[in-house]
Amino acid sequence: MSGETLKDKVSRLADQIHSGVISNRRHLHANPELSFHEYNTSAFVKSQLDALGISYKSMADTGIVALIKGNIPSEKVVALRADMDALPIIEANNVPYKSTNEGVMHACGHDVHTSSLLGTAKILNELRDDFAGTVKLIFQPAEEKLPGGASIMIKEGVLENPKPDAILGQHVMPLIEVGKVGFRAGKYMASTDEIYVTVKGKGGHGAQPQQNIDPVVITSHIIIALQQIVSRIADPKMPSVLSFGKVIANGATNVIPNEVYLEGTFRTMDEVWRTEAHVKMKKMAEGIAEAMGGSCDFNIMNGYPFLVNEEKLTNQVRGFAEDYLGKENVVDLDIWMAAEDFAYYSQAADACFYRLGTRNEERGITSSVHTPTFDIDENALKVSTGLMAYIAAKRLSPLIP
Repeated sequence: MSGETLKDKVSRLADQIHSGVISNRRHLHANPELSFHEYNTSAFVKSQLDALGISYKSMADTGIVALIKGNIPSEKVVALRADMDALPIIEANNVPYKSTNEGVMHACGHDVHTSSLLGTAKILNELRDDFAGTVKLIFQPAEEKLPGGASIMIKEGVLENPKPDAILGQHVMPLIEVGKVGFRAGKYMASTDEIYVTVKGKGGHGAQPQQNIDPVVITSHIIIALQQIVSRIADPKMPSVLSFGKVIANGATNVIPNEVYLEGTFRTMDEVWRTEAHVKMKKMAEGIAEAMGGSCDFNIMNGYPFLVNEEKLTNQVRGFAEDYLGKENVVDLDIWMAAEDFAYYSQAADACFYRLGTRNEERGITSSVHTPTFDIDENALKVSTGLMAYIAAKRLSPLIP
């Protein structure tokens, strides 16, 4: 329409496609698939891209990368990422689009991310006269499971040919009201490592502890002592978390078992300290076990790195969000000790990962992610599609160097 600003165009298109984005989101929500098994989801995304005439190729088995080229020549490239996998959770919501795949649920909003990126693609495809350069669309599998789909797609070249100047991702946040988004420049999310420990002793009758080497007691000392990694060894200014959530000692009231099994997680925001902590934890646990007459197999599975939002890019993108939504609808985020495999992108390129508000207390839409009752206010889909399209188009504006 004559006289429309870019904001006006994006907002109008976001309104026009809103019902279609809702339909896509509900289709994906009703048909969730687990990490590395997103075959039907991938086929659905491809069918939507085909309908838009957007070229794409497959990566990482079920992953997809597509390109939208603006009609103004430029070497600038912005990548937009959405994850596609669901979680092994039995859905408790009583909604028409409830999961039809028993025991699998889109409880982390990846159905929102995928449908939103498809909507953003539709908007940008209509706006090719308004931006210079290329938008790279990344539909990624397996965010929820190590080694993470992002790491595989990067190894297969998703950040090459063309190489993006910036990569953006958005994620649902049920703590933020619908209509709002959140940003944090700098370190934002933690690295995450999985810890698997077997403490070995010598089992026997609980009434004769002197004849045994009690792995339960050894394990209790290890759990308490390892907290010094966070409370006494880590720099107090460096966020660190060490938690054990699984302890199995298959003895009885009067039976000391031969071994105890532990599982836990370690999270922080510095790769040098992360490596040092691994060494210190292993040495401490093995030393305690040996000193108490037992032994300890201490294994750490490296997970995702920490996620950092490049400051200049994030401040720029936040400004675009304030332009599009109004300053009152853009909020500050605190550091978040959860993890995200988008962190791999942030370690390889300038990145900005922001939060999409989905909460509506009046309608009772308040459940956290990774719960059986998670859902969203679908008005968020108008924000998610329009904002990401506006950010990408502004970033690729021929008026911005």
